[in-house]
Parts: sequence; C-alpha cells; structure tokens
Amino acid sequence: MEEKMENNNGKKIKVLIIEDDPELLMALSLFLKKYSMDVTCAEEPYIGLSLLTQEHFDIVILDLTLPGMDGLEVIEKIRETSNIPIIISSARDDLTDKIIGLERGADDYMPKPYNPRELVSRIKTILRRFSTPKKEEEKSNFEIGANGHTIKFKGKALDLTAAEFDVLSILLAHKNAAVSREQLLYDSKHIDDSSSIKNIDVIVSRIRNKLAKIDDTRSYIKPVRGVGYMLVDEA
Repeated sequence: MEEKMENNNGKKIKVLIIEDDPELLMALSLFLKKYSMDVTCAEEPYIGLSLLTQEHFDIVILDLTLPGMDGLEVIEKIRETSNIPIIISSARDDLTDKIIGLERGADDYMPKPYNPRELVSRIKTILRRFSTPKKEEEKSNFEIGANGHTIKFKGKALDLTAAEFDVLSILLAHKNAAVSREQLLYDSKHIDDSSSIKNIDVIVSRIRNKLAKIDDTRSYIKPVRGVGYMLVDEA
C-alpha cells in the first residue's frame, strides 16, 4: 500500500536529486514517486544548482562524486542562498567526507548502497524536524579544516598524530553519544587492528591533554563505564 507524503502546505513533497548515475537516479525517482513525491532529477551539479534558483523544492538528495564540481562544494553553493534540507547519498565511505559534509550544512548522510525505504524514512524525519520551530543553532567548539586533515578546538589548530586525528574524528561524528573502544580501534585507519584496546585509552589521554592546554575548565571527552568514551560538545 502506497503512503502519501505531503509538505506543510498539504502539497506533494518536491524532491531534487543531484546524482550522475542514471540507473540509480531512475530507481530512486520511481521509488519516491510511489510515495506521491514530485521528483526532479539532475545528472550534473550545475543543472541542479540552476533548478534550485528557478523552482521551489522541499529537500535535496545529493551525491558527492559529481562531474565538474564536488558534492561538498555543491553544499556550500546551496547554503549561500538557501537552508533547504540536504541528504548526502554517497558511496564515499571516508569518515572525513561525512564530517565535512555535515559541517558545511548537510542534514544527513546515507552511505550507498542503502534501502530506498530508509531514504523515505529519512526524508520524512527531516521534513518533520523542519516543520517545527527551530531552536537556536547549536554551536560547536570543534571545526574540521577545509582540507579535511586538521581539527580546530576553540579556533586553535590541534597538533595531532594520525591516530589521534582518527579517534577524535570518530568521536566528533558521534558527539554527545557513547563510542566503544572497539569501534574507535577498528574504524581508525592509522591504528593496527591487532593493537590492544588499551592503546585507545593512551590515545584518548593524549587528546584530552591537548584539549586541556587550550581549555582546562572541563573535560570534553568523558569515559563511559563499560563502553568507551563520549565527546561532549556544548559551546
């Protein structure tokens, strides 16, 4: 049974998909139309950006690997003039891409491949959130550099080893939520999988010391008993 989805005005949800894979573009378009969505497709980023200036859309589904312009740059272009919700839909599994995309203004990140039904659920959730009054924008003490290889804390660049950068990046991607030591170990590119879990404690301790040199009024990385660590980011 098809579920009809509408925007705040009781009209069809208008979706713009910017994706250079014609087969995926067609598949997503047909699936979303089953939920009574009005779907417009653009295989090139410049066409997508142009459409955004000509028509009203409720949400954008954006690939990152696009011809002529990287998807991260597309997000920046969109955010110059619009606060339209953006869901990144990408096969790029680099954690840094996810963090930078969200920091530049994307609202969600879906790694390919995924079930189109999950995309429908994400669209529904995001539009519900946008339909409620917004709280004051959350500020962050941390910032990923434009090159994706540096992290600033309270405006100051941190001098991090590759392993420290990996661990802090993962904690930032899950900020205000507990992350297990095992996840920190196995998701880090620069830590050998055969390393001891205790190595994570050593790395986290070094990161905490570096943060404390900038702000020692409180601890930003808190231990979670029996689990691992949680980065608390409240500016």
